[in-house]
Amino acid sequence: MAQRMGFIVAIAFLFTRWQGFRSLLENRPTLKGKLYLGVIFGIFGIIGTYTGITVTPREVQNLFPGTLAYEDAIANSRAIGVMVGGLLGGPLTGLLAGLIAGVHRMSMGGFTDMACGISTVYEGLLAGVIYYKMKQKTLTPGVALMTGLAGEIGQMAIILMVAQPFYKALALVKIIAMPMILANSLGIALFIAIVQTVVENERTIGAIQAQRALAIADKTLAHLRKGLNHESALATAQIIYEESCAGAVAITNQEMILAHVGEGSDHHHPGAPILTKVTREVLQHGQLAIAASPQEILCTNVHCALQSAVVVPLYNGKGIVGTLKLYSVRRQQLDRLMVELARGLAQLFSTQLELGEAEKQARLVQDAEIKALQAQINPHFLFNALNTVVSLIRTKPDEARSVLIHLGTYIRQNLKSSLNKWTNLETELKHVEAYLAVVQARFSHRLRVEMNIPLTLHGVVIPPLTLQPLVENAVQHGFPRITENSSIIIEAVQQEKQVRISVTDNGVGIERDRVEELLKAEKRSDGGIGLINVHSRLISIFGPQAGLSIHSEPGAGTRVEFSIPIAQ
Repeated sequence: MAQRMGFIVAIAFLFTRWQGFRSLLENRPTLKGKLYLGVIFGIFGIIGTYTGITVTPREVQNLFPGTLAYEDAIANSRAIGVMVGGLLGGPLTGLLAGLIAGVHRMSMGGFTDMACGISTVYEGLLAGVIYYKMKQKTLTPGVALMTGLAGEIGQMAIILMVAQPFYKALALVKIIAMPMILANSLGIALFIAIVQTVVENERTIGAIQAQRALAIADKTLAHLRKGLNHESALATAQIIYEESCAGAVAITNQEMILAHVGEGSDHHHPGAPILTKVTREVLQHGQLAIAASPQEILCTNVHCALQSAVVVPLYNGKGIVGTLKLYSVRRQQLDRLMVELARGLAQLFSTQLELGEAEKQARLVQDAEIKALQAQINPHFLFNALNTVVSLIRTKPDEARSVLIHLGTYIRQNLKSSLNKWTNLETELKHVEAYLAVVQARFSHRLRVEMNIPLTLHGVVIPPLTLQPLVENAVQHGFPRITENSSIIIEAVQQEKQVRISVTDNGVGIERDRVEELLKAEKRSDGGIGLINVHSRLISIFGPQAGLSIHSEPGAGTRVEFSIPIAQ
């Protein structure tokens, strides 16, 4: 019996090496999976019957069982397959396995045929009930052992109750009870231990691969967010090569190799066209594929060490943009762990590329909005300026001409600012001066303006249209009307590696609660660029600490300032 039981367990171990069988065991099986398991373990039960020993109530014949005489019975390990099926798949699986193995046993004859058929179904259902009771707990070999003992003891009881004549059934049970109860119970426990070891190894390997994939993805995040190009592909391939056991790593776009690191890098050059048929199929169909031999890799170099490769597609949200290829230099079937690593990395990289594409589109939209805002000219300002020119053109034609020149400079600078990401403080000051020249003409030069900006800071790099909107805000909202006492002070002071720029007016000031709301509003009602646009741009470029700061007291004026780093 021990030898037969060992044969069954050996078959069990071979089955655990089958990927389809492992996939059924790794998760709670579906209805279809339970039916598959029922058939598989029913076949196990049949094998257990055929590997048994022919027994009569008088002797053990040690013959391979075929068609039995009426007095014959079988000391067998059929219960191992049936009960393991119930323990792993539940009542439905246990019942199906028991019916398959039980009906088969009944077809072989012998005076215990009916008893053995009934007991086989009983054992399958018993194991299924234990599965149901243990579904929130871990099934251990100890539980399997106790279930096997209960099942085999129950089988002996059924033989005594059903098989006729009773004295023959009793004589048979005395011969087979102890070896079958012990051998089959131990076999069930050993089977479960083997299955658990396989499943735990799969989970451990999966966890290790997931951890490795996440570590690689974390290191490649900064590169792939920039999109798929030669630079990002090379950096990513180098990281994968260093972190994995791949013989070589390659990344392609839809037409060519972007990067190749590892074996074969002396002749698999970036920029070369895609030759591998497998790679072209992956690009076309979007499914993982394996090049199982050098012939499928199609390398023209006879000394190339690359033996096989797994190729997975890369997506960016719009579609397939390239492939990731992990190569092996071993002359054997591609490691399944490498295949799973490639699959996991491709999913993570595709997510990163998709996020990078989304960020790119968001930046384009943001840049377009900023450029549109920068190109705007307050229509009220333009109308007032033209009215000023009309009123001056007869009485003071020279001043009218000067206002037109300054107005032209102001408009030109607005348009230029929409095309440039950076300017310097000197250019911004010229823009402010052009704006103030038009304002002064309108208010008969009553507004006093003071600029305290050292020449050493004129070259400081700042975003365009940063200073002028602050001055415009002070003119429009700082004074109920411009008088000889109205003044604006524009200052720039270097503070270590930063420059602090401020615009101060002596106007009506702002209520405290209103100050807090100014930089939170989503839109300005005045139609101009507004403080919120400047504030948002400064934060997006330099960080939260660079946003506008507003200091104001009602009746005492307002100071708006910001600090930015001095570019080296």
